[in-house]
Amino acid sequence: MQGRHDQIAPSAWVCRFARLIAAGGTVLDLACGPGRHARYLAGLGYRVEALDRDSAALAALAGVAGVATRCADLEVEGTPWPYEPGRFDGVVVTNYLYRPLIDDLLGALRPGGVLIYETFALGNEKLGRPSNPEFLLRPQELLHWVEGRLEVVAFEQGRVELPKSAVIQRLCATRRTAGDCSPYLPS
Repeated sequence: MQGRHDQIAPSAWVCRFARLIAAGGTVLDLACGPGRHARYLAGLGYRVEALDRDSAALAALAGVAGVATRCADLEVEGTPWPYEPGRFDGVVVTNYLYRPLIDDLLGALRPGGVLIYETFALGNEKLGRPSNPEFLLRPQELLHWVEGRLEVVAFEQGRVELPKSAVIQRLCATRRTAGDCSPYLPS
């Protein structure tokens, strides 16, 4: 069954940087919900692994060409990370934060892989949910995660007004390939 979430457009941040991912590559959409980004990425010709703990949300992706789903709650203690290192050309995460997964997430990128991450940050508690500091990034936290590991293409933090007021951080970063001097910044 498709609900209102299926009608939400993909994030402008994801749309801006998705084409940095290798053409026809494999992309992980972590905590995908009903799949707004999985659908968008599959529409661009990527093979998408859409992972979420909510099987009902994943059911909205049944039959979508280019999308495979995996139901797993990676926050349950003892649940192993289900992917080998270097598996993905891209990893997309929006509106989700679970810090114990960061090393696995970054390790899942192959050389040339692209991380596109966007979620809520401290200050959002004054505007609405989420308000728990465990689910809010600290100042420049995304930058600290990738420091010395990935090349930053773009980073933003602060208050946004669309579709509603929120305090967020956004990052696009790439894993260098041999001979790569600098990342390409799309307009």
